[in-house]
Order: sequence, then structure tokens, then C-alpha cells
Amino acid sequence: MHWFENRVPPPLVAVICALLMWLSAAQWPVLEAPLSWRLGVALTLLLIGAGICLAGVIFFHQAKTTVNPLKPETASVLVSTGIYRFTRNPMYLGFALILGAWMVLLASPFTVLGIMAFVLYMNRFQIRPEERALQRLFGEAFDQYCARVSRWI
Repeated sequence: MHWFENRVPPPLVAVICALLMWLSAAQWPVLEAPLSWRLGVALTLLLIGAGICLAGVIFFHQAKTTVNPLKPETASVLVSTGIYRFTRNPMYLGFALILGAWMVLLASPFTVLGIMAFVLYMNRFQIRPEERALQRLFGEAFDQYCARVSRWI
């Protein structure tokens, strides 16, 4: 299973989960909720998720460190300011919120499984290997950061 670690780009994982959510919504009953309500909630979640993702990217760029999730060992700086004061993984949190928007729009309770699959996959095959690499690079500073800031929220 180590082969999957840091191999699949997180945006692709999110797209695959979104596709699976759409397929499951087509097979299972949907909740009766007005489209206008669903659109409003979905748009709100989408904007919040996209904003959190963008904030993560911006702070990495400002610190002049890599944004490439497939090569965490190339990080040059431990970013712990801005959005990184609240979550260690704002880009992945943002993707999860965007999937939440998709779930609301689809109005199918079974689509929550797609979000759960995304979070489980990211924890196992993306975040844990990233954290090992960052711990090797930044040692005690990374350990202290992890003690202060949650992985997701």
C-alpha cells in the first residue's frame, strides 16, 4: 500500500470522489430540498472551500516553498502563519468543503461517503507521508507545530 503514498495528486482524488458521489446520487434516493436552498448552501461552501485552498497556496508562495503535494521532501520552509495557524492542511480542508458543496447540491445522503473516502484517503496516503517528510526536515519545530495546530480543523 505504500505505493499509493504521495502518488495521486490531491485534486485528482477530489475529482474521483466527486464522480463517485455523482454516480451514487444517481442510484439512491435524493432528499427533498428546494433547489434555491441547495444552491445557496452549496455556493457558500464552495466559496469558503475555494478561499481556504487559495489561502493555503498563497502562504506557500509567499514563503517561497513548494506547493507540490507529491514532493513534500522539497519543502524549504515550515509555514505556520496565516491560514496555517488554524489548520495544517488548508488545501485538503478546502477540497473537503468543496465536496461538501457538491453533496448539498446532489441532495443525496449517501454522497457523504465520498467526503469520508476523500478524508480517509488523504489521511493515509497523502498527509501521513507528508508529515513524515516534514518531521525529518524540520524536527522539533514541526512537532511543536503539530502540537499547536490540528491536522484538519
